[in-house]
Amino acid sequence: MTTQIQNLFRLKSIIELPKDIDDAKEISTEETEEVRRRSYHETGYRDGSRNSGGSQALSICLNAIYAKFQNEEKLLVDKQRQIKEPYMNEQKNKETEIKALGVGKENKEEQILRVDENIRAIKDKVESLKFEINDLSREPEKYHIDAKKGASTKFWIGLIILIPITLYLFTFYISTSYSAFFKTFDPDSNLMMNVLDPKAFEIAWADGALEGAFVTLIPFVFLGLGFLIHMFSETKSISNYLKIAVLIFITFVFDAILAYQIEEKIYEMNKTFDSAPFDLSIAFTKIQFWGIIFAGFMVYVIWGLVFDFIMKENKEKDKIKHEQQRRQKDILIHQERISDLDKQKDILIKELNSIKELIAKAQGRVGELQRIIDAVIIPTKEYALYASEYVQGWITFISEKLFISRGETQNLLKECTDVYDNHCLTVGAKDDSQNSIYLSVV
Repeated sequence: MTTQIQNLFRLKSIIELPKDIDDAKEISTEETEEVRRRSYHETGYRDGSRNSGGSQALSICLNAIYAKFQNEEKLLVDKQRQIKEPYMNEQKNKETEIKALGVGKENKEEQILRVDENIRAIKDKVESLKFEINDLSREPEKYHIDAKKGASTKFWIGLIILIPITLYLFTFYISTSYSAFFKTFDPDSNLMMNVLDPKAFEIAWADGALEGAFVTLIPFVFLGLGFLIHMFSETKSISNYLKIAVLIFITFVFDAILAYQIEEKIYEMNKTFDSAPFDLSIAFTKIQFWGIIFAGFMVYVIWGLVFDFIMKENKEKDKIKHEQQRRQKDILIHQERISDLDKQKDILIKELNSIKELIAKAQGRVGELQRIIDAVIIPTKEYALYASEYVQGWITFISEKLFISRGETQNLLKECTDVYDNHCLTVGAKDDSQNSIYLSVV
């Protein structure tokens, strides 16, 4: 009766003292915890008296106490929600993180898809360029190239014709220039041998370096004139046509000078006392004069035409070759681009795999958190407090009511303390543990 009156006064003080609801809840919680600790203490005292303070019985009772504490904590819904709140918040953060990672994953997949599309497009371009390289020589007009088909064949045919004509011009101009400027004609020799000496090159060098260099280099003068005619003919203009006409006239005059010199030597070799002095009027009447001109100048004109034709054909061939080389360079550039895209793709794949790993890790953590939220969380720090109250009640009984020798009492107290320590280790109620998760109720 006295205890009930004391509790009534204590309840009255709880109702009167707080000034607001929060203070009332705080005091009510403290009072509840105090009553709960006292209840555990009294239960320990009572169980100790029933089991004569035995240490083995204490071990069994502590397991029962732990089960009781679990059931009590399970019924405290608000407290469980408060304890689980950090896990719930972490779960929400992880779910938000998974969504963000999912967006990043989709972006990476889209980037990889675009890179693959670019690679395929570039590879298609490379294959198209390779086909064009092979097809250019057959159908250049198909690719808007102003070049004739078969230019290469015409080029080689013209070159085959040009080479012997060039050799002929070298032979002719070496021989005629030597005969015109250096040779002394022999009346006993054949007329043709005087005009075209087959040993003119050797004899000129034997006569001296000046004679040898002159007859060796003079054919290049005519070839140079022919090259200039071709260069001027590439650009269509009146001035260029006038230059071409001047060059042709100079070539004709030079051949005429050679023919005049040779014909004069022949005339002087055969003239008599009654013969008139040699001049142009006489030269124009001599068949050898015109023969030398046409043997040199006309062949030179033919050489110029063939040379111009070859250069034009080579230009046609160069158009196709240039387009082929340009496409080949484009292929190399595209291949480098493909290599760069492959490297970019590898980086994106690594980043995608990293994101997938983070998503899997976050999803695993969400699952773990969900199991924790669904489970009962045991506040081990609190349990250690209540378990210690229970053991204190047990020990109080041993110390006050169990009449055994002092030595036996000390041994029993030590055994009970060891049982308590082992029990705390078993249930995870260590000094560094705040909570323990009880998953068996999931």
